Amino acid sequence: MSRQHDSMIHPQIETLLNRESLEGSKFALVTLASYRARQINSYFNQLGEGLGHSIPPQVSSVARKPLSIAFEEIAADKIVKTERLDFDELEAEAAEAFGDFGTSDDAEESDAE
Repeated sequence: MSRQHDSMIHPQIETLLNRESLEGSKFALVTLASYRARQINSYFNQLGEGLGHSIPPQVSSVARKPLSIAFEEIAADKIVKTERLDFDELEAEAAEAFGDFGTSDDAEESDAE
């Protein structure tokens, strides 16, 4: 009489690695899940304070551990990996959107007057 047992890890790592945003990278999966688990942990820690700065879990889960919840969110495609822009690209985008704020040389010139 053989019974099929659930795996210890649900969702399975192999299915998570097949996500398009992760491109099969275990490092990307671990980084994304750990970053999200820290956010979830922060959310649960600040619940009694009424601050509401953290994003709550995006899936209903019976899991109590933040890392398990993060894996479930990745499996449900609620959390995806995005590329960060380079600092120079961010600065150029901000200058385009909000105008040039000037350089530190401009500030020194106005202080000298």
